[in-house]
Amino acid sequence: MADEENAYSFTTEATRHIELTGLGGEGLNLWRGGCLPEVTLAYECWGELSAGADNAILIFTGLSPSAHAASSPADPSPGWWEYMIGPGKAIDTERFFVVCANSLGGCYGSTGPGSIDPRTGRKYGAGFPDLTVEDIASSGYYLMRELGVEKLYAAVGSSMGGMSSIAYGMMYPGELSYLISISAATRALPLTIALRSLQREIIRSDPDWNDGQYSDERKPLSGMSLARKLGLVSYRAADEWNSKFDRSRLPPEKRSDKPFAHEFEIENYLEYNAQKFIHSFDPNSYLYLSRAMDWFDIAEHGDSVADGLARLDVERALVIGVTTDILFPLRQQREIASLMRDTGTDVEFVEIDSVNGHDAFLIDDAQFSPVVGKFLADSLPA
Repeated sequence: MADEENAYSFTTEATRHIELTGLGGEGLNLWRGGCLPEVTLAYECWGELSAGADNAILIFTGLSPSAHAASSPADPSPGWWEYMIGPGKAIDTERFFVVCANSLGGCYGSTGPGSIDPRTGRKYGAGFPDLTVEDIASSGYYLMRELGVEKLYAAVGSSMGGMSSIAYGMMYPGELSYLISISAATRALPLTIALRSLQREIIRSDPDWNDGQYSDERKPLSGMSLARKLGLVSYRAADEWNSKFDRSRLPPEKRSDKPFAHEFEIENYLEYNAQKFIHSFDPNSYLYLSRAMDWFDIAEHGDSVADGLARLDVERALVIGVTTDILFPLRQQREIASLMRDTGTDVEFVEIDSVNGHDAFLIDDAQFSPVVGKFLADSLPA
């Protein structure tokens, strides 16, 4: 298993930043209307781009991670997908030029709600335009153009990143060869919409949110903490919580005398991870990215989900699902694979039985690395 502490280290700033210059006169036009006149993306890269610029892999992240997916000479600290990316690893940087960007709308250097609107000289805040998964995919497309890549070898993503990878394939058919989607969805289920809606409501209910115009000195940290705890509960599986904590109590010296204070180890775990998160992630970014996931619907790319997926034009796709994932359950991964096959895509579907729930892709290297590594190795010329 990968180190869990390392997998949850989302907060390392990216080592590179680039302003997208090929957007046209108005800037980046967004999927639901509006535009961003200037876009900067924070990114990191590993390996070397081939002479023919035909070995580039773009990693799309989930909601929380930064661009620091793996260590490098520029930043030797472990990344959130350290076990997956590197020399001789599943995504082999001796063969591939690998790029990972902090999502558009994020808060680790890419343009987002915390950025300055060049038209006003003030932070966008809740005035940031409506953001979608399609906009994240589009920003990745322009990033790769800036880096000299006309066609991706592969787009790879998990969770929201899997949605972004599929969106990239639909929006730019024929401009990537291979697609890897892990724990994604054709559209959000009512349960996931409900959970994310509650998280957003909790943040907005914090008086310090101030209609999205909070200051750096006074952010809605209480709301962020509660929202993050709710998210953490949904990211893992019940059996894992049982085996990891059971009903273990905190030792007396770690308990507070306050009424209803934390008593169980699981409460302490949630508090620790929430406090790590809230001081590094922007609340408005959380709101925008969360809603982007709820809005995503492949049917908007045609008359139906099948019609949208028919736009894909890749040599082969890999779809991975996890048996204990309650956020993006296995049936959604089967749906993606089945519809891709029905619309002419060559698909490999892999079901992983992991106790780690939705977050298995961050932690369960023993099961994920061989699957991803074999798929990419099989794609290479003999």
